Amino acid sequence: MPTDRKIRQVAELKERLARCTIAIATNSTGLSANEMNELRKNLRSKNVEFRVVKNTLTYLAADEAELSELKGVIQGPTALAFGYADPVQVASALHEFIQANRSPLTIQGGVLEHRVLSTGDITTLASLPSKDVLIGRLLGQMQAPISRLMGQLQAPITGLVTVLPGPMAGLTNVLRQRALQLGT
Repeated sequence: MPTDRKIRQVAELKERLARCTIAIATNSTGLSANEMNELRKNLRSKNVEFRVVKNTLTYLAADEAELSELKGVIQGPTALAFGYADPVQVASALHEFIQANRSPLTIQGGVLEHRVLSTGDITTLASLPSKDVLIGRLLGQMQAPISRLMGQLQAPITGLVTVLPGPMAGLTNVLRQRALQLGT
């Protein structure tokens, strides 16, 4: 008979799994309490939740959230990182923490949009630029042809503006010379 506490934990995990864009499973064995707190603080600032989970409860929650792919990733003592925005940010945050602190934390795998990710996939994902940077690059690529077209369309007008003052200046000089001749 399941206890009320376990039922609540399954419901909370199900809700997190249903909301998240990416869930990354890690083995946090060997992390001290201070390292764990530092990791959670770091991840929280990036809108990522990090929870140590019980595998059997996670299996139940994954089935209820229709994310059964996660069951293949969870092995042994597990902590899950739930990302709710840019998946690259979650992978990057975990990867940076491991690299910067030489942490014993290991990435077991993850699930992104019902697709299982291996450790290598998550490392590759961590090396990608963020969504905002990619959007900026795309907009820059899209603007370049338009900018060149505008330059080509403005070239005749710019040329006309630079050519027109020449005859006007010549006419002004001719009139000035004629006025001087008539004045003397």
